[in-house]
Amino acid sequence: MKHAPGAAATARSWRVACLEDDAQLREGIIIPGLRYYGFAVTGAGTAAELYRLMIGQAFDMVVLDIGLPDEDGLSVVTHLREVSSVGIVMLTGNSSRQDYLEALGNGADAFLAKPVDVETLAATLNSLARRLTRAPPTSPPVAARPGWQLDTNDWCLVGPGGKAIALTAPERCTLRHLVDANGEAVSRETLIAALASDVYDFDPHRLEMMVHRLRRKAQDATGEPLPLLTSRGKGYLFVSEP
Repeated sequence: MKHAPGAAATARSWRVACLEDDAQLREGIIIPGLRYYGFAVTGAGTAAELYRLMIGQAFDMVVLDIGLPDEDGLSVVTHLREVSSVGIVMLTGNSSRQDYLEALGNGADAFLAKPVDVETLAATLNSLARRLTRAPPTSPPVAARPGWQLDTNDWCLVGPGGKAIALTAPERCTLRHLVDANGEAVSRETLIAALASDVYDFDPHRLEMMVHRLRRKAQDATGEPLPLLTSRGKGYLFVSEP
């Protein structure tokens, strides 16, 4: 999975530990997949390895499998809850209701069945990150401002109803440029220059395909059309307010 050179993260990334004993799944799918969605991920193959990692560095969230070679994943959740306030997302190949209830009862924040879809996992982590950083209200809540917004260091797009959509690095880069333009059209050439180190080696159809996919992804997730509009002869513009 390749990153667009111009789309590298410049803001703080959420620090995620991935505890999964299947090295191929961990190193070949989950870690590179989550990095593509902007997370700073470190892998571990055993509970003991995770504990050693947590001694030397801080994590915001942990993704862990229930079935581990040295310790049951449910007991890992219990231990993590006793010593930290990290967000916890559990993965399991056994989607039994009992595992689900026990994982949440032990302190997990979310529970996903394998085979895990990386985009779904990234969206779950972004949603969890938003909850972790939300300060308790000191005054009566005010209704959220309508419209679409970039959140959690721009790595997710939040729809008018509050639904978060995980963004890939190229999607984030493109939307950041469009949002910063405050409703003005941004040329295709400008967007391509932000996405590619060599504009002459970048197929413009890739930008069109990405915009099409982003519109469809937002529509499927929120039920509302994404206000990412085509400006004929110019490029694209984003209207965040309805």
